[in-house]
Amino acid sequence: MTRIVLAFAVLAFAGPALAQTPPPVPPAGLSTFDRHQIQADQHRQRMDQLRNQSDQRQALTNQLRLEGDIARQRVEQSRQPDPYTSNPPAIRSPEEERAARAAATEHQRRTARDVGQIDSWLDRGPN
Repeated sequence: MTRIVLAFAVLAFAGPALAQTPPPVPPAGLSTFDRHQIQADQHRQRMDQLRNQSDQRQALTNQLRLEGDIARQRVEQSRQPDPYTSNPPAIRSPEEERAARAAATEHQRRTARDVGQIDSWLDRGPN
């Protein structure tokens, strides 16, 4: 039983220990310039990989944005029109038009009379 636990503990700690090893050393016999050239090439390759990943993510983002816009447009087109805003105003008969104008005129007269009373009260002199 203790052997199984010990084996499991060794396997559990083996992975992180490998991650802490130094990077591979370039072959011996290379000049400093060649070592730097190799390192620059590695950096260049990594930057190209990152650029490609960025381009792929940007393309996916654009594709998802377009799909979202299309889905939104489909939803908006499938909606039923609002019955209250799509009806034109009702046409009234001449008698109804006259009655409406008379009511509006009367309303304006009452408003002017009430406003006149308020104005006269505001214009009164001090006591």
